Amino acid sequence: MADKVVHNPATPPPTLTLTEKFEIRSPLTDAIRRFRRNRLALIGLAIMAGLLFLAVFADLITPYPYDRVFLNLPASTLPFVNPDHILGLDNASRDYLARLIYGARTSMLVGLSVPLIAFAIGVPLGALSGYLGGKVDFVIQRVIEVVTAIPPLLFALFLLSVLGSGVGNVIFVLAITSWIEAARLTRAQFLTFREKEFVTSARAIGATDWQIITSHILPNALSPLLISFTFAVPLAIFSEAGLSFLGIGITEPTASWGKMIGSGIGNTVRVYYHLALFPTLLVMLTMLSFSFVGDGLQEALDPHRSQ
Repeated sequence: MADKVVHNPATPPPTLTLTEKFEIRSPLTDAIRRFRRNRLALIGLAIMAGLLFLAVFADLITPYPYDRVFLNLPASTLPFVNPDHILGLDNASRDYLARLIYGARTSMLVGLSVPLIAFAIGVPLGALSGYLGGKVDFVIQRVIEVVTAIPPLLFALFLLSVLGSGVGNVIFVLAITSWIEAARLTRAQFLTFREKEFVTSARAIGATDWQIITSHILPNALSPLLISFTFAVPLAIFSEAGLSFLGIGITEPTASWGKMIGSGIGNTVRVYYHLALFPTLLVMLTMLSFSFVGDGLQEALDPHRSQ
């Protein structure tokens, strides 16, 4: 005969709280948990935070202004041993460490502004093209085909030669040459979701097109758009560095890693190798950090993952 379990009335059985009975897990919670498991993504996020910190607080961190010229010292003087200028001076007798730190501000400004403007152009056009279809889709797709036929680098070179160099012009030129991918991705997402059951139900109960686009389709399309935005940031930074390296991007005396690389490559590169090496490493580190975060977001926001 099985033994009977006798409960002591003096010690009632423990009660479970609601969170202990049912594990409340939202899609956002699962995505954050998957992202935290990706160590490379966390490393990239830490590097991104450090670069943003340098960009925002460059005025407080650097010992000298980025455009201050030290006339009493020769250019590229005594790097690594001068206590007042740890990395020495550049070819124009300006503190090199200060310009490296201020270069982070330029790169972050360009890297974040260009995708924001490009997505502000491409996402509405892609949404209208994918949702409305018909003549609207035909016109937008023909415009995309015409813009795609023009090489982006040559178009950027032409526009900068007309508008002139500078941070604002570089951001504008890179933005209007990089909105195509955002428009195509948004259109593909809207073509996928516009015939789904939840969209049909919303249309049946009288929801307007604006409500369907903003409240039903766009939230479901945010995951791939967010991932694409993350990968677009390093591409913008690399494009700015390339234009500045060619001498048509950021103008003096504004600090730019690309311009610093171009200035450091010359007859003295074998002696003062750090003038080109350090900004190259910083550009590489920045691109890797955003790429790691993009890979982590792609894995975390994958709807097919259940763990």
